[in-house]
Amino acid sequence: MDYHDHEWGSPSHDERYLFEQLMLECQVAGLSWATILAKRESFRTAFDDFDAHKMASYDDQKVEDLMLDAGIIRHRLKIKAMISNAQAYLDMLSEGLSFNDYFWGFVDHEVILHMDDKFVTQCDLSDRISKDLKRRGFKFVGSTTVYAYLQAVGIINDHEVSCFVRRNHE
Repeated sequence: MDYHDHEWGSPSHDERYLFEQLMLECQVAGLSWATILAKRESFRTAFDDFDAHKMASYDDQKVEDLMLDAGIIRHRLKIKAMISNAQAYLDMLSEGLSFNDYFWGFVDHEVILHMDDKFVTQCDLSDRISKDLKRRGFKFVGSTTVYAYLQAVGIINDHEVSCFVRRNHE
């Protein structure tokens, strides 16, 4: 409830937060967001507070250490994807492209406000971003994952029409 009321769907331009949220969304595949959220602090500790520079340099021994950490999701492919994603993220930064500019650029830096309570899990926008992220080397970034990310960081406002949080961001 607290996450919904104070964080989910709030437009964010904070680079570290944008990176963290994508890394966490990549963990959700096959699980619930509540599971990931309950483990968020453990993920922060295990992944050096989502410092992409540190994560990008993780070696096989670090992967093995992470596989023993009961506080996170111990899925080897997801762990390796986070390392690969950190490397891809640093490549973007080296090209002068921040996550803030990248993701918000797809929507001309304007929140997409859905005007009905129709439940969707992907859209043309999430399809396009997913394809582009994969082209850039990101993993576990299917259209559904990207859509959930866009909702979480406030690029898409999918709060129900009657939700008080929605009105705070209109």
